[in-house]
Amino acid sequence: MPLVSSTPLLAAARSQGYGVGAFNVHTLEMLQAVVEAAEETQSPLILQTTVGTVKHLGPEYIAAAATVAANRAGVPIALHLDHCTDFDLIVRCIRAGYTSVMIDASMYPFEENVRLTSKVVEVARAAGINAEAELGKVGGVEDDIVVAEHEALLADPEECARFVELTGVPTLAPAIGTAHGMYKGEPNIDFDRIGTIASKVAVPLVLHGGSGIPEEQVKRCVSLGMAKMNIATEIRIVFSDAIKAVFAANPEENDPRKYMVPAKKAVKEAAMAKMAMLGSCGKAKA
Repeated sequence: MPLVSSTPLLAAARSQGYGVGAFNVHTLEMLQAVVEAAEETQSPLILQTTVGTVKHLGPEYIAAAATVAANRAGVPIALHLDHCTDFDLIVRCIRAGYTSVMIDASMYPFEENVRLTSKVVEVARAAGINAEAELGKVGGVEDDIVVAEHEALLADPEECARFVELTGVPTLAPAIGTAHGMYKGEPNIDFDRIGTIASKVAVPLVLHGGSGIPEEQVKRCVSLGMAKMNIATEIRIVFSDAIKAVFAANPEENDPRKYMVPAKKAVKEAAMAKMAMLGSCGKAKA
């Protein structure tokens, strides 16, 4: 089937109490791995790319590969641009075939975030695709966006309600204590805040910084209204570790297929585990 907007995928997830995994992919093998995982588990899937990956590979190449994968797959697949601050790049990705885009204007005052988000929502709505925005500041590093721990700000539930009303954004990523990258200890997630925000906004909520969150905490976030979870660092690590293991055993290896095959297998296994954790298995045809 063709690539689909993530809006209906996430609306179904929130209403039915499960989460959809959004996996950051950086190579064709990573893309194939998470698609195979989704097909094997019959899970809806969001392929996700950072701005850095878009600049590295080109949105047209990425969208073409994702389109081939979606057309061959029997599960619904969306293609999402994550944490973008550049309106022109957002438009380019939409034209290339992306079916979801995130405008990250969380570093600006509330009114400016509303203005910039509304502009992207209008364009996305005209294209029939999803838009995502952030309130508060999620800590950690996402490509060129760096938010120090002391600068991270939790989203205000009342502002979330106003923001959704003013912008019409169909998915919202509120900062609730998670961080990009791997956690050094237990993440300090504000579950009460998630519940309060979910009670005030009807749109699906997005959990950023999903790598390394303990299973019981992920399930609690999903039960409170988080319908999408972003997973990046964790699958990048298993991909890289599998390649390192090949070279550790055979330093002279020079056939990319010999190290990409185990790397792809590792990502597929990790993705399947995340889909099971999110409760999305079997939901592709729900």
